Amino acid sequence: MSSAVTTSGDPIPLRLTAAFIGELGRLDGCAIPAHVRHEVQRTLLNCLGTTVGASHNAAVEIVLRHQADHGGRPVAPVPGRHERADLHHAALATGIAAHVDDFDDTHLQTVIHPGAPVIAAALPLGFVRGVSGSTLLRAVALGCEAELRIGAAISPWHYDAGWHITGTVGVLGAAFAASVVLGLDEERTATALGIAASSTVGMREAFGTMTKSFHIGRAAANGILAATLSEQGLSGPADVLEKRSGYLAVLTPMCAPERIIDRIGEHWEVLANTYKPYPCGIVCHPAIDAARALHTRADPADVEEVVVRCHPLVVELTGNPDPHDGLEARFSTIHGVAIGLLDGRAGLHEYSDERVGAADAVGMRARITLQVDDSLARDSAVVSAQLRDGQTVVEIVEHARGSRARPMSDEDLAEKVRDLVEPVLPQGTTAVIAAVSALEGAPDLQALAAALTPERPG
Repeated sequence: MSSAVTTSGDPIPLRLTAAFIGELGRLDGCAIPAHVRHEVQRTLLNCLGTTVGASHNAAVEIVLRHQADHGGRPVAPVPGRHERADLHHAALATGIAAHVDDFDDTHLQTVIHPGAPVIAAALPLGFVRGVSGSTLLRAVALGCEAELRIGAAISPWHYDAGWHITGTVGVLGAAFAASVVLGLDEERTATALGIAASSTVGMREAFGTMTKSFHIGRAAANGILAATLSEQGLSGPADVLEKRSGYLAVLTPMCAPERIIDRIGEHWEVLANTYKPYPCGIVCHPAIDAARALHTRADPADVEEVVVRCHPLVVELTGNPDPHDGLEARFSTIHGVAIGLLDGRAGLHEYSDERVGAADAVGMRARITLQVDDSLARDSAVVSAQLRDGQTVVEIVEHARGSRARPMSDEDLAEKVRDLVEPVLPQGTTAVIAAVSALEGAPDLQALAAALTPERPG
């Protein structure tokens, strides 16, 4: 029987789950500070942007075909789509769309993408149950905080073992958010977490395939299932975090359980959330920043060799030197540097299958080498380009754009969302931003759902 070692050497505290749910669950809207609520709205807006932007991705189409063949009553909206789906498929499709382009938010300490699994659970369930906008925001705030605190307690050991932490912890955040939407008491919420913990899903082996985003959609759907089954009376372990064969003991060789309950209500992990300027693995970003800067200093045709000095995690997660399609390219720092040098940008087009396979991109990737530098932080990189004339040009990025040190402003985020939403919802971005801004006073989610639904042609 497994038993995780704690960093302090002390046993995992008894009644950890109960204490966590009790303290976090008592935070009503008034107890969530204004700056935290603002960050939650940013998290929601960013997630809705990535969801709408990828709402017609092939992986989403597959899920909605599955809904048509095997689903239940289509009662819940899917952002960016005319179709509705049953709760399970709506959460699955929304979670996949939110994450499939790797353009969603990131909590860099844990490498969790907190918004997608939580919002993909809370939004369709909240719509079906007719909750207010303030309830949705509280559900997102507490769901994200739950997954980030549990994630912090098992980081970095859990991820290092090969788990995809956004899936494995996201299901707990989704269940907590769904419990808030349903108004479950502490006992039923604890049971929901116990059920959800038995639905943990996600291994890093799936990176570069559609199944990576399936982890997030499945976490959202399983979170709804756990909370609604608990609401109906299904039993489950109410102390799943701390038991000898529970979540912490089984899923990580080491943990820091104090991080789960430390200063709840005073310290908010969601404030450490960041938003991506590029649709790829976040550890690629500093090197892309450097490559884009070099694009203005050197003609790509003159570049003979490029060396990228980077944090070890960059090579581990995104070391693919020769991606074959857009999904694989999202985990290739070498591709990110190549298109940064060639195009001076790194948007969705630069991660399309067509651009990844283009001859100039293939040729530039062959000239790029990654070099591990233990002295560099995750959001730092040094890119050196040797030119034909013998000159070497160097670009140093201490903190990537979009990191905590260089965060995206509200205006930056709105521009990103416009770029994602307008191709799917022409002239609809203003309505989406307005609906998110007005959520605290909204009696229900009808206006938000309407803003996220395209007009039917003809």
